[in-house]
Amino acid sequence: MPRPSHFEIPVDDPERAEKFYTDVFDWKFNRFDGAPRYYGLADTGESVPGINGALFQRSADNNEVTLTMSVDSIEDGIAKVTAAGGSVVQDKAPVPGMGYFAVCRDTEGNKVGLFVNDESATM
Repeated sequence: MPRPSHFEIPVDDPERAEKFYTDVFDWKFNRFDGAPRYYGLADTGESVPGINGALFQRSADNNEVTLTMSVDSIEDGIAKVTAAGGSVVQDKAPVPGMGYFAVCRDTEGNKVGLFVNDESATM
């Protein structure tokens, strides 16, 4: 079955956005020469192609795409986000039997989720 294997995040300030994602997740960027507008290919590290995701019912207060990143620690992830100029939308919360998540905003106003696996997570 075909799986998603790429993402695109809209940005207003490429330098600021690249700095945020480099500082928080250690991504590397390669600007695509010849594009009429900024397009920075993100190297997020070694991984198996494909990501899982979900659909959700759109509502007036929840209508944005959220890119969720696996991290080793929600607390450390939140600290990196805020140190890099981002903000916290939803603090650490459990997903029972799966782990913990938090939702942040990057320096461009996009939602970024943080997730850590922990099967012992409870409400």
